[in-house]
Amino acid sequence: MARKSAQRPEMTQFRPDHPARRARVEVDFDQPALLGTLFGQFDANLVQVENRLGVYIAARGNRIQIEGSEDAVSRARETLTGMYHRLEQGHDLDSGAIESLITMSAEPTLEGIITGDAALGTPPIMIRTRKKTIVPRSATQIEYMRSLAKADIIFALGPAGTGKTYVAVAQAVSQLMTGSVQRLILSRPAVEAGEKLGFLPGDMKDKVDPYLRPLYDALYDCMPPEQVERRLASGEIEIAPIAFMRGRTLADAFVILDEAQNTTREQMKMFLTRFGQNSRMVVCGDPRQVDIPGGDRMSGLADAVSRLEGVEGIDVTRFTSADVVRHPIVGRIVDAYEGPDA
Repeated sequence: MARKSAQRPEMTQFRPDHPARRARVEVDFDQPALLGTLFGQFDANLVQVENRLGVYIAARGNRIQIEGSEDAVSRARETLTGMYHRLEQGHDLDSGAIESLITMSAEPTLEGIITGDAALGTPPIMIRTRKKTIVPRSATQIEYMRSLAKADIIFALGPAGTGKTYVAVAQAVSQLMTGSVQRLILSRPAVEAGEKLGFLPGDMKDKVDPYLRPLYDALYDCMPPEQVERRLASGEIEIAPIAFMRGRTLADAFVILDEAQNTTREQMKMFLTRFGQNSRMVVCGDPRQVDIPGGDRMSGLADAVSRLEGVEGIDVTRFTSADVVRHPIVGRIVDAYEGPDA
């Protein structure tokens, strides 16, 4: 197929004697109707795989031939198979999903993650919500989703763009939909990120909503807007700053604390001790992005993890820049700011 708008790597011919290109495999797909979406407009999806892995891909009918180094060909085959499985199950396939599959192809855990393994009795790892189904986009997200399904309290640490809060909200919505919990409570400290916004007009909701907007965004992405509004009005979903948690017992609830690095030790202790029967609590934050006023107070997130890691019922998942699922440049930006020379 001709590549029109996308630009392919400089590999027009396969030379078996070239040390960097010593493998050739063919992959057959049995549903021709999916191939147009699999290849992308002007074969853009295939070109993305080519450029990232340094292989050459030729498509003929429902068969794809991959040429390149042995490791790159293996990863390309794994990536294309993962893309095809996503389409089979009705998931979207965009450049971000492809990038994640390419990244995960270097991990030994990719095979069977999306589809599961019937022979071993392993179910697929995914979270179903009313609007979409979320599948892991990095090896650490696999670990994270498993923790969300079994642990009572989960600490998710790492840079922006790794899906910490989004995946937690998706799991919370899924459990609310199935009746596993009766309430969904989303919270974060009302701390400004390096700015002084001064007096904000309106009632209490108007004042705190700007701080909680990322939680609303994730929520609306997982549920129809009318359901979000109805459940907010009924109290099934509550979005509030951490200061509103004092004195409460959060039973039969899925509780998420976002931007937890901006809590003090006292606030974190107060929040964690709200835990009630039949509840699950997820604490998300980036220990390197502390905005606590004054700068001389220890983050409650770092303190809690140092005290509680290893305690039964508590899991800690650590994300890195390699797990960023936004545009690949975000991971490189994180590395530049947080690398050894930072």
